[in-house]
Amino acid sequence: MNKGYLLVFSTAIISGFSIFINKFGVNVVNPYIFTWLKNLTVAFLLTGILLALKNWKILKNLTKKHWLLLITIGLVGGSTPFLLFFKGLSLTTAAQSSFLHKTMFIYVAILATLFLKEKIDKRFLFGGLILLLGNLILLKKFPTGINPGDLLVFLATIFWAIENIISKYILKELEGRTVAWARMFFGSFFIFIFLLGTSQLSLLTTLTFKQISWVIIISLILFGYVMTWYSGLKFVPVSQATVILLFGSPITTFLSLIFERKISFPEILSSILIIFGIIFIIGFKKTWEMIKGIKKIVYVRA
Repeated sequence: MNKGYLLVFSTAIISGFSIFINKFGVNVVNPYIFTWLKNLTVAFLLTGILLALKNWKILKNLTKKHWLLLITIGLVGGSTPFLLFFKGLSLTTAAQSSFLHKTMFIYVAILATLFLKEKIDKRFLFGGLILLLGNLILLKKFPTGINPGDLLVFLATIFWAIENIISKYILKELEGRTVAWARMFFGSFFIFIFLLGTSQLSLLTTLTFKQISWVIIISLILFGYVMTWYSGLKFVPVSQATVILLFGSPITTFLSLIFERKISFPEILSSILIIFGIIFIIGFKKTWEMIKGIKKIVYVRA
């Protein structure tokens, strides 16, 4: 099967674990500082990989167009949307923010059709409705309006959608790890400028050992996320890749059931609908191939 689907499916699994683990993280860390430290740590790790694999030679041969696109990815994907999202999250509910973020696949599909000439068929439209329904169930009530916080989260989601389109475009010519490096390196640079301009860098001195430990743990997870995501996106239509990413939600629900023994019926129903929607869009054959691919990797490593 296309290894890209397996990689993106792995990204979704990592995302599900990340959301679950974040529940136990230190919530008192300033979100902007936390995001900057995570991005910076992953940027260092990716820089090390590029140097070890001698990919720095590739960076030397990049054109001005490549650099412009990579810097843009850092701006619209690795920095600006995080600032918008966390500010918006402080002004609205977590459930509302989560729902808005999970609608990203819609904007990606529209942009992919316009700029990448990807075809969106009826199967995608029907599966998309199922995915929306699954996410709406977690809201418990249909949104009747939009507040400033919702607007900021929505804008962040649009920025991330644009980033994925640009990434997919440039991945035709570059490797996934190069794009991942640019996203994290330039993203951390722009967030640093924001922290410097808002006089928040001094908060670094207040971090505790426990908080720093969580930064390292989440950074390692984020490293796995960006490596699998951009490496897989190179071989998978971006509209389908962002749909597969929604599988992270059922993973989180499953982990909550196992370790917390606490799960609601709406969460179960939502997970079922999301899984069915993904399978319907991707196709039963590709879904089964992805599952077999994961099982084969687990079996070999065991």
